[in-house]
Amino acid sequence: MFVKVCGLSTPESVREAVDAGADAVGFVLTASPRAVSPSQVARLLADVPERVAAVGVFRHEPVADALAIARAAGLEWIQLHGDLTPEDVTTVHDAGMKLVRAVTMAATADAFDDWGEEILLIDAAVPGSGETWDYASMVDVTELQDRKWLLAGGLNPENVASAAAAAGAWGVDVSSGVEASRGVKDLNKVRAFVKAAKG
Repeated sequence: MFVKVCGLSTPESVREAVDAGADAVGFVLTASPRAVSPSQVARLLADVPERVAAVGVFRHEPVADALAIARAAGLEWIQLHGDLTPEDVTTVHDAGMKLVRAVTMAATADAFDDWGEEILLIDAAVPGSGETWDYASMVDVTELQDRKWLLAGGLNPENVASAAAAAGAWGVDVSSGVEASRGVKDLNKVRAFVKAAKG
């Protein structure tokens, strides 16, 4: 099970996620209580080994702006939320970056198609709400078969294993589900989440 821990903002939380076995760590570079600056990300990358994907997360920014900010932070992966097109995926790849394309579970059917992104992320209807949803509704989405896709939204150490199994997910993504308070990670929950997800 591929595990991404998102919304990290301190060296301690990055090290905890990495040491626990996370496959990817996410840094929010858009308006959010979890937001960090490109310079902060550049410093946090010192604690991210090459085997772990470091992802810059953006919401509704123009793709060109997101790419420029990600480059300034020293990132090779970006995660884009918002109204995207297949041409945007091409733009990301032409810039030499890898893409996590985020959609909500309520998106239109064509949003689940393979646009060539490295990973698709499927979030709750209201991303960032921390609310659970009908994860099992994804298991019959034929467009997801044999794809690398992450389940997100409302996951925590207690429900991640059952949710991922119900959805047939390739991987999982968490942020608010491992927080002590909004924007502040609980290091014990981070470790428990990764352990539960990976079994």
